[in-house]
Amino acid sequence: MGKNPKAMMVIVAAALLIAVSGCGSSGAGYQGASSSSPPSAPSSSAPPSGTSQSSTITIKDFGYQGPVSVSPGAKITVKNEDAQAHTLTSDDGKAFDAAVDGGGGTVQFTAPTAPGSYPYHCAYHSNMHGTLVVK
Repeated sequence: MGKNPKAMMVIVAAALLIAVSGCGSSGAGYQGASSSSPPSAPSSSAPPSGTSQSSTITIKDFGYQGPVSVSPGAKITVKNEDAQAHTLTSDDGKAFDAAVDGGGGTVQFTAPTAPGSYPYHCAYHSNMHGTLVVK
């Protein structure tokens, strides 16, 4: 250090105090720094928990299990755990139509890009119904 170690320690301590006090500030300097970063997306527009931009709907015991809502354009995987083949067909017949083999078959489709509710059914089994909400 130099000839006066106590003076150097005081200078270092003062510099640290100034640096630390700036970090905890809620003044304009701090707000300006954080406002330059993009805001985090609200949880309602994020994909379902535990997924990225994909979701899985499982068919089991002649019923649909999986997300009630997805993001527009999300990739949706349909997994069929029943022995029989099934479909996941939008009631309007245009939004999506995914046929999947039984015994563990999988297929993927893209969710509609327009927000809304999309009722669907199995084309082979009239008792199977569900609704996909895009938001």
